[in-house]
Amino acid sequence: MFKEFRDFAIKGNMVDLAIGVIIGAAFGGIVSSLVDDVFMPIIGILIGGIDFSGIALTVGSASINVGLFINAVVKFLIIAFVLFMVVKGINSLKREAAKEPVETTPAPSKEEVLLTEIRDLLRANPR
Repeated sequence: MFKEFRDFAIKGNMVDLAIGVIIGAAFGGIVSSLVDDVFMPIIGILIGGIDFSGIALTVGSASINVGLFINAVVKFLIIAFVLFMVVKGINSLKREAAKEPVETTPAPSKEEVLLTEIRDLLRANPR
């Protein structure tokens, strides 16, 4: 069982997955900063100077952070769009790679044409 797991982990799928998770985490940090520091302040200014991170509903002693939820939704939409574009690009590359090149057979030489005619004549007139 250990050998099977080692073979699975070394095949590349596990390594690719680990690299994807690490890059995804780093990308998540970039998207968080982009949303929190760039997009949301601009959106807030456009709709009247509202700071979304501070929007909260208070019910009794509980605080419902609606602004943080809006930030999370915007982050999700950005990540989903980028992943959609990546998958679309990969699928496009796969389709191009899957196209088999059309093999063209070269035209027969004059000698081959003559030999074919001689062969056909000999078959047609057996002695």
